[in-house]
Amino acid sequence: MSVAPAPLLMPIQVTDLRPTQITVGMREVERKRAEWRQEDIQREASFLGRHMLPVVTGPSGRPYLIDNHHLALALHLEGVPHVLTRMVADLHHLEKDAFWAAMDNLGWLHPFDADGRRRTYKHIPKSLEGLADDPFRSLAGELRRTGGFAKVETPFVEFLWADFLRRHIDAALLDKDMEKALTQAQMVARTLAARYLPGWCGSYDA
Repeated sequence: MSVAPAPLLMPIQVTDLRPTQITVGMREVERKRAEWRQEDIQREASFLGRHMLPVVTGPSGRPYLIDNHHLALALHLEGVPHVLTRMVADLHHLEKDAFWAAMDNLGWLHPFDADGRRRTYKHIPKSLEGLADDPFRSLAGELRRTGGFAKVETPFVEFLWADFLRRHIDAALLDKDMEKALTQAQMVARTLAARYLPGWCGSYDA
């Protein structure tokens, strides 16, 4: 019986983390900041130990964050200097173009802007502070938490739902009234139009 090797854990400065996406939902970031503030001093270390951020080592040994961008940005904005990371892969030996191509093909990139348009790798910011706000990503997060779709392991699933919602919910409504936009999102999420999305909870008989 083979035993999987233990993950390599490394403490890293939050400011050293490189994003692998262009946007986040800033409402999601604020929610995670609020959650962090509820942690008392005794529980902070335990919280960080339970939330090991997955990274890929890229050219020049830089750590590229491949998930949990909202949490990482929230911790940074709350003044947390270091986080514990889990190295998923070491691709430091690749040339820059080969590195980005490999990351893309492995499903570790989401180079889409706040309008859902695919951009080049050069548009991915070099720091967490450079991440742009996509309000529909925040709406997708709220939709999942209220049971609009199931939590699944598909990478970037909330962004897939965000792009769907972007096509069905008016942006002006979302900007003006999040609760009303969420109500509409809950309705459209269960229609057959959304059946291709991971975690869909609708019914073919509806």
